[in-house]
Amino acid sequence: MALYTIYNGASPTTAKFVAVTTGTAIKTLLQVKSSATGVMKIVEWGISFSGSAAATGIPCELLETGTVFGTVTAHVTAGIIKTDAAALAGDNPVTALIPVGTTETGYTSTAEGTITATRMFDNQLVAPTNQYVKQFPLGREPVVAVASSLRIRVHAAAAVDAVCYVVVEV
Repeated sequence: MALYTIYNGASPTTAKFVAVTTGTAIKTLLQVKSSATGVMKIVEWGISFSGSAAATGIPCELLETGTVFGTVTAHVTAGIIKTDAAALAGDNPVTALIPVGTTETGYTSTAEGTITATRMFDNQLVAPTNQYVKQFPLGREPVVAVASSLRIRVHAAAAVDAVCYVVVEV
């Protein structure tokens, strides 16, 4: 199995990484679809905000929404970062392991979809001037079901920029 890191934006090349605004409605910042043939383990996730003044904490959720997907900006191969030796030795991850597309793996949701059930893996209130990182203990990592949607979702009272990521094993 191989490790991949996925951020809520395009991979930086000649310019810096661009943070995404939270807005003030519920918003999926990052969505990752598991493959049609295997589960995906969540090894780690994190989020940080660009707020400059203390304010009410922002609800941040790491959850699975089953087969309900938001409409997102599609990721590309360069945005799925090969994190370990197994990933570097492997083929293109978007061919079979992590599907990309506007209703698959991507960032900055413009439509949440009609979610009827979720599985919550982590839920935190994070100050808009702060950050949060969670590594799951080995052997106790949450597993995303086959062909399901993993999301990092927020609901800020006041819009701030956010950077989030997830490290998955597939």
